Amino acid sequence: MVSVNADNIEIGYGEQPIIENLSVEIPQNQITTIIGPNGCGKSTLLKALTRIIPHQSGSVLVDGKDIAKEKTKALAQKMAILPQSPESANGLTVRELVSYGRYPYQKGLGRLKQYDRELIDWALDVTNISALRNESVDTLSGGQRQRVWIAMSLAQDTDMIFLDEPTTYLDMAHQLEVLELLQQLNLEQSRTIVMVLHDLNQAARFADHLIAMKDGDIVQTGTSEDVIQCDVLREVFSIDADICRDPRTNKPMCLTYNLLKGENQHEENTCPLSALNRAFA
Repeated sequence: MVSVNADNIEIGYGEQPIIENLSVEIPQNQITTIIGPNGCGKSTLLKALTRIIPHQSGSVLVDGKDIAKEKTKALAQKMAILPQSPESANGLTVRELVSYGRYPYQKGLGRLKQYDRELIDWALDVTNISALRNESVDTLSGGQRQRVWIAMSLAQDTDMIFLDEPTTYLDMAHQLEVLELLQQLNLEQSRTIVMVLHDLNQAARFADHLIAMKDGDIVQTGTSEDVIQCDVLREVFSIDADICRDPRTNKPMCLTYNLLKGENQHEENTCPLSALNRAFA
């Protein structure tokens, strides 16, 4: 299995540092979700861990090797990356786009081999889009298109899949559809999933490991019980939250919250249990 960890990395755009002296290790065979307010460095960290952007200092290691020195195709055989806004697939059919996942294994202008075609068909099947294989990607719904991009990542046949806000612009049903698919891939295929999410309750429900960030720093890591805590949410999001238990999953969830303003941001939060929380405690 592929391992990824960062040690004292610094990342910035131009002369503006976004992340300084940050260290993190991604647990293998788990779903890790990065949460935090806008501009805190979530996507920047994800991009640095996948070499989309370089780090100015420190190190990012993939299987103990410096990611900056890895060959592009070799790296693409270890990790698949789904950015927040994938490039347009104008004119491509679903199967054509998914077949691009096999590019890291092609030599020169080599054609797809039988094993490649079998992996493409498997990726189409596991994402439930086999019936759409000949459809133009342009004609699909948002949820269907997201499944196609995930299928392309699966066809890449990597141990790790990184996703930057995979539920953005999707309605509630399609968000759940995508997250359940990723959970299924983790449980049945032992894929390590790393993603950025904005929705705290989705993060708590689907992640095995959470990373909470603010201002380029990691505030708290651990299980949803470790991170979805009143004091952590107060520090990270400046909110006074009521935490209860999800009646379907028994995971912690943010029931409601108020914004903290001025000196109230520094007051101790007693975080009283709601009736629902007491019922599931």
